[in-house]
Amino acid sequence: MERAIFAGGCFWCTEAIFLGIEGVSEARPGYIGGHIESPSYEMICAGTTGHVEAVEIIYDSKIVTYLKLLEVFFDTHDPTQVDGQGNDIGPQYMSVVYFTNDQQKNEAASYIEEIINNYNNPIITKLYSEKPFYQAEDYHENYFNNNRSQPYCQIVIEPKYKKFINKYNSLLKNNNIIN
Repeated sequence: MERAIFAGGCFWCTEAIFLGIEGVSEARPGYIGGHIESPSYEMICAGTTGHVEAVEIIYDSKIVTYLKLLEVFFDTHDPTQVDGQGNDIGPQYMSVVYFTNDQQKNEAASYIEEIINNYNNPIITKLYSEKPFYQAEDYHENYFNNNRSQPYCQIVIEPKYKKFINKYNSLLKNNNIIN
């Protein structure tokens, strides 16, 4: 099993997407990159810890490649929006790929170069080496599936997820399809 860490806005959205991919055994929401040990969600929301909301993905590279995970990551958030995604604004929502080894670093840098002309604005996604990852509080885990009636899930996450499943149907686990 291998690990990938992506920060692409609200971790509830990112987690929902990656949990749906065949070969991904875990997608853990958490915090990374800041100067506070063991931060809380409330601390992160204040935007002063230096941490971003991220998802640590545990995956089987024989089933899904890191390159395919990168493609999904860049295709399911706006890598050109500074410090935010949609209405979620603040430094805790910036776009970052935390690479866990040189191969991931090189693949991410090459992929960005490959897609750079697909956007009207510059890609601002940062590439940083892995830092300590602090798993978020339990209630954040599998948030979308556990809270589908919550307005944020209906208005923000569900449309992103539906767009994802329509484009990446061949990557989906059979039990995660929304009708």
